[in-house]
Amino acid sequence: MSAQEFSSRWALGLIIAVLFIAAGALVALEVEVPFETRWTSSGHADPCSEAFRHWDEDGEVSKSCAKCHSTPGFRDFIGADGSSPGEVNEPAALGTTIECVACHNDAATVMDSVTFPSGVEVTGLGDEARCMQCHQGRESSVSVNKRIADSNAIDDDAVSSDLSFRNIHYFAAGATQFGGITMGGYQYEGKTYDARFAHVEELDTCDSCHDPHSLEIDVDTCAICHDNVVTHEDLKDIRFYGSGSDYDGDGDEDEGIYDEIADLKDILYTAIQSYASGTVGVPIIYNPLSHPYWFKNDGSGDSYADWTPRLVRATYNYQFSMKDPGGFAHGGKYVIQLLYDSIEDLDTVLGAGLTANLHRDDPGHFAGSKEPFRHWDEDGEVSGRCSKCHSASGLPFYLKEGVTASQPISNGLMCSTCHDAIPEFTRREVEEVEFPSGAVLNTGDPNSNLCISCHQGRESTVSVNESIAGKNLDTPSSSVKFKNSHYYPAGATLFGTEAKGAYEYAGKLYNGRSRHLQVPSVDSCHECHDTHKLEVRTKETCIYCHNVVDGPRDIRRDTTTDFDGDGSSTEPLVEEIETLQDKLYGAIRSYATNVSMVPIKYDAQSYPYWFKDDGSGDGYDAFTPRLLMAAYNYQFIMKDPGGFAHNGHYIIQLLYDGIEDLGTKVAVDMTGLVRPVVENTSAECGDATHPYPPGDLNQDCRVTFADIAVLGANWLKDINPQLP
Repeated sequence: MSAQEFSSRWALGLIIAVLFIAAGALVALEVEVPFETRWTSSGHADPCSEAFRHWDEDGEVSKSCAKCHSTPGFRDFIGADGSSPGEVNEPAALGTTIECVACHNDAATVMDSVTFPSGVEVTGLGDEARCMQCHQGRESSVSVNKRIADSNAIDDDAVSSDLSFRNIHYFAAGATQFGGITMGGYQYEGKTYDARFAHVEELDTCDSCHDPHSLEIDVDTCAICHDNVVTHEDLKDIRFYGSGSDYDGDGDEDEGIYDEIADLKDILYTAIQSYASGTVGVPIIYNPLSHPYWFKNDGSGDSYADWTPRLVRATYNYQFSMKDPGGFAHGGKYVIQLLYDSIEDLDTVLGAGLTANLHRDDPGHFAGSKEPFRHWDEDGEVSGRCSKCHSASGLPFYLKEGVTASQPISNGLMCSTCHDAIPEFTRREVEEVEFPSGAVLNTGDPNSNLCISCHQGRESTVSVNESIAGKNLDTPSSSVKFKNSHYYPAGATLFGTEAKGAYEYAGKLYNGRSRHLQVPSVDSCHECHDTHKLEVRTKETCIYCHNVVDGPRDIRRDTTTDFDGDGSSTEPLVEEIETLQDKLYGAIRSYATNVSMVPIKYDAQSYPYWFKDDGSGDGYDAFTPRLLMAAYNYQFIMKDPGGFAHNGHYIIQLLYDGIEDLGTKVAVDMTGLVRPVVENTSAECGDATHPYPPGDLNQDCRVTFADIAVLGANWLKDINPQLP
């Protein structure tokens, strides 16, 4: 053996020895994989589940499925394997689950957007983007509508061989959470839907509620705010305070959202079966464990094949609700809306009155599908001009900074809108409120001031006068445009002339702050209205002083004056106001026709509310200053439907003055009309200088039958512990 051969063999032997030593060291060293124990207990790591075994007979995971059912497929889709992101280029080999390297790589780390099946891209995401790439479903309103449009169905109830069941796929939590934005459910034409469900700020992403490796939820974290939660099963009992509707119509408004959804699913399933049997003529049955889920209900086991567009829509939403078992938490209100709309659509054919006792939406502050919160969806944010009252974060921002700025769109208000600490739920302190007129006022109750921060309107006597200054009262002008007081300006009504939220005619005196706010037991917004449902607390409050049956609309107040001149001095105050409203509207129309020379009409549901009465649908553009004053007040009164209770005599004063002013130019019958006298509403009433009169039991500064009612309600009551 030559020296060179010996040297080469020695070197090779040395290398082999080193490799054996290194291998031994690696065996001896136990490498700990972070979170491995948690991961191995999760569905993502179950190698025996159908989610990873379905393709065994095919020998590979198809390109259409590999993204979410294999590690190589997911890496391929996000570009972690060096390929272009956004598509799976090759089928994936069998034998993998969702492993560490699927989510832990450079491509996944920087990923912050997800494109949903509807084609909508959601941006600005964090780590939850990795979750939503798969947990988004595989269909949407868009694909369902396309399939229906491409079919030869002649109408919604015609069977078409080109139609088939559309399956949302499984655990589409991201689609549920983003609701109407990504259109994962089937959204019916003409309906609006909740957008992204927002939880509290610290628990508002997939991985802040679910452990990212075990996928479990930490119920101890939930229990911080939800004190009825001890086990995972208890999560089904959670109900948000703003969920104040009996959605399923069973009379229980305290049950968990899970149970509300479960009952609506049952109602929808029954409606689907009734429709299939009665309209299509082929009975149907659902099997959640067997593809394709819908079968003929004749014992044959055959797949259902007699699809109509209406049946496709309803079964799609039923499956959507079934295949996200956590939908009640991910976006419960969105699921409720989908189920309700499907029931309603089927019932247009069934005619069974299925929605008579059901409820689709929440009370106003939490009605996320309604226009006050959906108006800005196309803009992607709520403008600074509107964000204070039409977003969840706008009011807190305003109270902190003193200015408004654009805010994210929301599904109504959140706990954090009004509460500055959670779970303590202490309310934000508001000491005084500036009104559109410039007046800075204080109800004496910080909680009511919080409400009035939004419920104050957006215009005033001041802004109307600025817009008509220097113009002839009866000459139409293109620069005189309708000014909208905005909606529910209850605070402005309550304060009357102190706030000047309505238009007050020059030379006239008006009532100030409502005397009701000076009755100690009912001197705040939340003592008259339920804080979350917003309903009037008739049985808890009104009934003790007023003879009410159906609600506050029964209330007359302590006066026998016939303000509207119809001969009745006992009708409820709201009826006095409604008659005067009709008179004002008639005077407005007469003035517009005879002075402005352009007929006018009002539509309470359509902006800009005042239109030319010529069939064109055009907004009214022939306002004179006099017409603007009257039209402004008419709108102000229409948009505070509780004005009769908030400050009824102030409302009547506004109506009377508008009718009287228009009557200087057109014929108006003022016979029998009476303007309420201006009341002394001084806030000093009851102090040392202005004591309550003897017998003023309700402390409204007058002795009336209302005081006798207080006496009667408390007759024979005592607080003497010595008496039997």
